[in-house]
Amino acid sequence: MKDKMMAVIYEGKGQIAFKEVNVPKILDPRDAIVKVGMSSICTSDIHIIHGSVPRAKENVILGHEFAGEVIAVGDAVKKIKPGDRVVANVETFCGECFYCKRGWVNNCVEGGWFMGHLIDGAQTDYVRVPIADNGLNIIPDNLDYEDVLMTSCILPSGFWGAELAEIKPGDTVAVIGSGPTGLTAMMSARLFGPANIVAIDIIDSRGQLALDQGWADYYVNSSKEDPDKLIKELTDGRGADAVIEVAGTSETFQLAWKIARPNAVISVVAMYAEDQVLPLPSMYGKNLIWKAGGVDASKNDTLIRLLAGGKINTRPMITHKFPLNDIEKAYKIFENHEDNCIKIAITPYED
Repeated sequence: MKDKMMAVIYEGKGQIAFKEVNVPKILDPRDAIVKVGMSSICTSDIHIIHGSVPRAKENVILGHEFAGEVIAVGDAVKKIKPGDRVVANVETFCGECFYCKRGWVNNCVEGGWFMGHLIDGAQTDYVRVPIADNGLNIIPDNLDYEDVLMTSCILPSGFWGAELAEIKPGDTVAVIGSGPTGLTAMMSARLFGPANIVAIDIIDSRGQLALDQGWADYYVNSSKEDPDKLIKELTDGRGADAVIEVAGTSETFQLAWKIARPNAVISVVAMYAEDQVLPLPSMYGKNLIWKAGGVDASKNDTLIRLLAGGKINTRPMITHKFPLNDIEKAYKIFENHEDNCIKIAITPYED
């Protein structure tokens, strides 16, 4: 294994650099070193760069979505070994504390979302994974990196959002935002048997992808028409039984409660750049249930089984592919939604 590698470094608000750094080493007996076979760019990376993640540390390698091959493990690692193909979990968690035992791994006393903003991440060639027995899942033989890449972050986020929404068979579900996490929320919501899934966005190509893949039954461009009209038509005038808010703007936050029926559940997966305000007097009589927060990515093993069994397919979300050499170009395309971009797969550096 070489001593140096290229990496995307967060240098402070609005600043990233692509430069040479040291290859990581095992620092704790529970660590593993993974050779990155494929990584990606997440909207959270964009939030970090723009200063919307205040706790993000400077001079840290960005990226938390990746799959690859285990190169080395610490003495305390029991579940994986060198040579295993693995996909990473966005969260670091001990598996033993009060929160982990209840599946609330985002609040693990020893972890949470660390990789790519508190510790070095995966937009590079090699990455150190803490508590690797929990932070890595073995990839089944019938899947490749492109099949499982979304399991690192956006698939568990979408699945978590669908679970929070308490979807029941026959429900009408509205998903606000048809970006990467919104699409995984739709495909996850489908697992719970709703009658209708309504995708809401302002980028028609994203809504069309959701329709083409069968992730949504209807699409509404909310910049051109009111989603509430269609949803009321589908529900005898009641409103959506469940709303999953993924877009993360002040307008979509308000839209979530407006399109929900009385006693609906609103699941907020979005990360906002600023505080949002609940208009309690306006929605007083609707008796809504709000659930929100950071993903508890504690069911990645289940998601991988669903992928292996063909019940979920995230591969169509990868619309672009670049080597690590061209990741600055990839960032531009992803952030600006150029060329109908949904997700970008980053392959290893090409000498």
